[in-house]
Amino acid sequence: MDNFYVMTNPSKDIDFKVTYFIRDYLIKKGKNCIVDTGRDHGKEGYTDISKVNGRMECVIVLGGDGTLLKAAADLVDKDIPFLGINLGTLGFLAEVNVSEAEAALDRLMADEYEVEKRMMLHGTGFSPDGIVGSARALNDIVITRKGSLQIIHFNIYVNGQLLHKYHADGAIVATPTGSTGYSLSAGGPVVEPKASLILISPICPHSMQNRSIVLSANDRVTIEIDEGRNGSGQEVEAIFDGNYKISLVTGDKLEIEKSEKTVGIIKLSQMSFLEILHKKMSD
Repeated sequence: MDNFYVMTNPSKDIDFKVTYFIRDYLIKKGKNCIVDTGRDHGKEGYTDISKVNGRMECVIVLGGDGTLLKAAADLVDKDIPFLGINLGTLGFLAEVNVSEAEAALDRLMADEYEVEKRMMLHGTGFSPDGIVGSARALNDIVITRKGSLQIIHFNIYVNGQLLHKYHADGAIVATPTGSTGYSLSAGGPVVEPKASLILISPICPHSMQNRSIVLSANDRVTIEIDEGRNGSGQEVEAIFDGNYKISLVTGDKLEIEKSEKTVGIIKLSQMSFLEILHKKMSD
């Protein structure tokens, strides 16, 4: 690799010490490096997409798993693999610690790495008047209440067939990559991230039907927002990887399926998924 784009979460690398070390190290080795400190993007993210040209071979993300998720959402159409350098606790996506950064850069420059292709989800919200929004997610798409605390009434269909009528605080539709995130907290299974499947987990269901469902990656999931208690209208949000939001009301639907896009995660074989999982479970 010769061309790098380095993006930083400014709240994680406040003085940009790590950012500028990586930039200077790559330039010293004769490589091309563009740095985006994220200071000018506000709440819109950490990435200036206009800076990422066709020459770029790797996006180095400084922050944590959340930062990498936002970078993936911004740059998925560029088809450039990501390497996450963790500036906090050990992550599942950002696996390289700061102390290992120099060795990781050496391996990148020597082309000693593999790229794991991770599946994404694509969700589209529909109202009776048409499409209300769409986005992709590497981790998950979460249906949650909007406004006051209330139980959400919604129906989930798989390939047009009713799966179940839920009364719950919401639902999580996750990828294998997202199985170790919010889905896990809701009681979902841990899945090898290179797998290809779709997970559905209700959030605090108000019934005994609290089991997660594992589907084929080729299935189509439809979540229909039903009427609330006593026929009242409901207003909910569909949240993509904790970032992009779509507002939905009673009668609207959210259709979710496997995206045609994948995200490339660079693996340097420093620690396997099972080793990371073991460490997380031991903390």
